[in-house]
Amino acid sequence: MSHPLVEYQVENHIATITMNDPKTLNAFSTVLKDAMMNTLTNADEDKDVRIIILQGAGNNFSSGGHIGEMLENGMESEALSNKLNFMVGEVAEISLKLRNIHKPIIAKLEGAVAGAGMNLALTCDFRIAADNAKFVQAFVNIGLIPDAGGIYLLNQLIGVAKTTEMVMLGDKLKAEDMARLNLVNDVVSSDELDASVLALATRLSNLPGKALASMKHIIRTLIWASMKRSIWKWINRPCLLKRMILKKVLPPLWKNVSRFIKVNNNLITLCFALSSKRLPNGSLFFRSYDIKKFRI
Repeated sequence: MSHPLVEYQVENHIATITMNDPKTLNAFSTVLKDAMMNTLTNADEDKDVRIIILQGAGNNFSSGGHIGEMLENGMESEALSNKLNFMVGEVAEISLKLRNIHKPIIAKLEGAVAGAGMNLALTCDFRIAADNAKFVQAFVNIGLIPDAGGIYLLNQLIGVAKTTEMVMLGDKLKAEDMARLNLVNDVVSSDELDASVLALATRLSNLPGKALASMKHIIRTLIWASMKRSIWKWINRPCLLKRMILKKVLPPLWKNVSRFIKVNNNLITLCFALSSKRLPNGSLFFRSYDIKKFRI
């Protein structure tokens, strides 16, 4: 069942799904997304699986969107707008899939947990973080809004005030900061991470599966009921989105991204989200920033 970019293992009723693209810090490409969707479906339908662990290879969870794929069709505006629209929709599908699976999902977090990677972790039921994990909602630094339901998820978990602070300032957070915000269930040393996650998974696997599934369904119904609507609000308006991409997003985007690529090929990949609304200052723009500030 495994795929080169997504490994799948089942042992003692625990499925471990590993995003396996360490060269990009497990950035979300179309290929990885498709493999993730298939693997999550397999885990959901496998009667032997009671608990799912989601992790990243190479001591990083995920750096977010795959910028290399965004450039692969060339610089022509129509091709780029179609690609961006397509990729934003894809990461939204993973987020919704994680919420709709009736089995508990544990996110094992270490290293880079950035952009869409952070938001997908927030979609999971449990989050165990190593003390070396670095979290960032970096979208504002390039004039964007969080994708994969980021604002919705944060607002549900920590309220309006802290959500506004996190997404508008885009500060890097340590695992301890996330614990203080109740955004992770536990913080352990990197040496203890595997054992801590396995202990939680084993404990959950020994509990009544139908009861856990019913609890997750109730939580999803009461707390996450409008998540799908929130995620797809702008994606389902293709004409408006396409017009915004062509006129506002593409020209400054590729100018700045090209500069990044020439400076350093080892940068953490940027995470892109699309919105038809202007930023608070009345403009849509991308500005260069030192991505080394949150390099892991």
